[in-house]
Amino acid sequence: MDIPRGPSGALGRFLSDRRFFADLFRIAIPIALQNLVASSVNMLDTIMVGRLGAAELAAVGLGNQVYFLLLILIFGIGSGSGVFTAQYWGKQDLAGIRRTVGMALSLGLGAALVFLVPSAGAPRFVLGLYSKDPAVLDLGASYLRVAAWSFPALAVSFVLSMALRGTEKVRLPLAATVLSLAANLVLNWVLIFGNLGFPALGVRGAAIATVVSRCLEAAIVLGVAYARRYPPAGSLRELTDWNAAFVGRFAGIALPVVLNEWMWALGVTFYNGIFARMSTGAIAAFNIQNTFLQLAMVLFMGTANASAVMIGKRIGEGNREGAYDWAGRFAVLAPALGTAVALLLVPSVLALPYLFRLEPDVLRESRAMLFGLALFFPAKVFNLHIVIGICRSGGDTKFAAFYDIFGVWGVGVPLAALGAFVWNLEPWAVYLLLNLDEAAKLGLGLWRLGTRKWLRDVT
Repeated sequence: MDIPRGPSGALGRFLSDRRFFADLFRIAIPIALQNLVASSVNMLDTIMVGRLGAAELAAVGLGNQVYFLLLILIFGIGSGSGVFTAQYWGKQDLAGIRRTVGMALSLGLGAALVFLVPSAGAPRFVLGLYSKDPAVLDLGASYLRVAAWSFPALAVSFVLSMALRGTEKVRLPLAATVLSLAANLVLNWVLIFGNLGFPALGVRGAAIATVVSRCLEAAIVLGVAYARRYPPAGSLRELTDWNAAFVGRFAGIALPVVLNEWMWALGVTFYNGIFARMSTGAIAAFNIQNTFLQLAMVLFMGTANASAVMIGKRIGEGNREGAYDWAGRFAVLAPALGTAVALLLVPSVLALPYLFRLEPDVLRESRAMLFGLALFFPAKVFNLHIVIGICRSGGDTKFAAFYDIFGVWGVGVPLAALGAFVWNLEPWAVYLLLNLDEAAKLGLGLWRLGTRKWLRDVT
């Protein structure tokens, strides 16, 4: 199949691969539903906190930036290990899967502890890197000091969930997420506003709810995975059965992924810092936009993760042509669906006054940013599948890292900084500038896809 030209022949040929669509729906739908539940509850969290005021909304948004950095780092570890997991699954090599999971768990817990210490011990100092507003810092510190204790549970549940997805056990992570986020929603309602006889704790109540729900999620994933002896559930000896050759291969694949995610996350953190230094209203509008972005990405996090499992498994089976063909199908299908979702984002601006209590200038900026999100959304979806679903599944993690880092640090951050502090543009215009990185990467992604250099068996 000629990837840059898309699938040859008519639409019927594109739709004729029944195994492709059967596997896609079987894997992607539970992952998408998991992300839908998470994004919906996160959106409700934002709405609940937003009812307290703009300062509280900005404070929790900044506090969550630390959580976001850790989440992206753990995602990098899990995604890097997922390259091995999917290919080992294609070979039905359970020992390989379990040593991979053990390595990822060790790294994830180590990262969680590194983030926990400063976040719980000196939260005001940490948040001072993002904002100088005393009211926002005080509120954010009270949130982060408590929420930081959820970090180890996040590492356990996330790494195991990624491993379960890689072995096509996608229902358990979905069930764990539904139960934990339902608990989070109820606890938010009780603790933020003081319902059922509890005191109204505001942002601190939101933090307590986060800790309880994350621990519940980790307990469910661990307990069920080991009770049913799912492929990633190994003994301590199996999880730590590492030798020098494996550690070297793992590092060669996983470290570029971790660097990729870390540098991308730092770039997003810079974006938040830029908007926070522009004004409290600007960062509030950016946080609202991000809530809609997460919700819009629900389907595509499902298809991107499904593509990583499906393509990686085919590579592990030795079916390189099949892997290449499926990569081409995803390269066409993903942005087409992205365009449809982008069209649905446009009328969402009408709901903003009913969801958030916003000043007129914040409402105006939020609406403009949502229009910008719709404009660049198909490119975002395509680039997501290039990095997560295609290049990484074939072990081409160094190119994937370059692809993302170039976009953020070579295009997005410089343009956003110039727009905000040199050209003194409005926040919505700065938002458009930072999204130009998505357009800049499109041609590069199509070229790499057609070279087949991303197709490698790393196991």
